[in-house]
Amino acid sequence: MSSWVNKYLSCAYEDGARGPDRFDCWGLTRAARHADMGKRLLPEYGSLRNTDPREFTRAYEEESSAMEECTPEPGAIAAVMIGRICTHVALVVDSPSGLRILEINPSRSPRCLPLRKWLREHSKVTFHRDKT
Repeated sequence: MSSWVNKYLSCAYEDGARGPDRFDCWGLTRAARHADMGKRLLPEYGSLRNTDPREFTRAYEEESSAMEECTPEPGAIAAVMIGRICTHVALVVDSPSGLRILEINPSRSPRCLPLRKWLREHSKVTFHRDKT
């Protein structure tokens, strides 16, 4: 696992937080993807809250339409879907042992799990990267 991931593993969850010490899933994905993976800085969506799935899905649709769907790769955003509703996002990161998912959510501390293990926890996930 990349050493930069460790700084996110000690942060706390807060709905709507964008860092540097507190994040929600969008804030963590947005910050790490830009600051540590050199990807474009995505919109902040400051009003976005986990408790408003319609608004969360609207933001997901807006951002994913500007990206391309892909297979899991470093820097890709993993979007957890229940039907047509996006309920969670996370970031694909590389490690010597293979791809992992960096995430945070209201029910657990930040973590970086092997991709396969994380996928077993979610029935439908789509992955998106910046258009090349």
